Amino acid sequence: MKASRFALPLVLGLSVQRLLELRVARQHEMWARENGATEYGREHYPLFMLLHGGWLLATLLEGRRSNGKVNWWWFGLLLLAQPLRYWVISTLGKQWNTRILIVPGASRIVSGPFQYLKHPNYAVVALEMASAPLSVGAWRSALIGSLLNAALLRLIRIPAEERALAEYRAAND
Repeated sequence: MKASRFALPLVLGLSVQRLLELRVARQHEMWARENGATEYGREHYPLFMLLHGGWLLATLLEGRRSNGKVNWWWFGLLLLAQPLRYWVISTLGKQWNTRILIVPGASRIVSGPFQYLKHPNYAVVALEMASAPLSVGAWRSALIGSLLNAALLRLIRIPAEERALAEYRAAND
């Protein structure tokens, strides 16, 4: 199959997945706020919305121009990432969110994929940022999306999460 024909269903599928996940995240956010959660890093949240939206659009546009065939190896890797993604979400339960929300009295999750990686969700997203575009020949989208994602995570998001957890621990010791 030509990558140019496969790009639209791929991006539509990922978009629907992300929108459904945002709906779940919103429900979890409401629960967290009802239970006294404090939000950290609110100012950087729009950057992730912009990154993910731009990455999907770039993957669609570049993938539609691709003359090659679907790279099934990369697509298979994308599919393999999905059970890992939902393992993270199910392990976190109501604590899973797209925002940094610290709920008083909630314990840090160290089971499931968190016993192997400190930030398994970010590893899955990094894998998706590369594999989805590469499956439709959109190597520029994979490269730029991956680099921007890594920069936002390493320079902004993970430090904000670590500060939030440190503040929470300091206040509760």
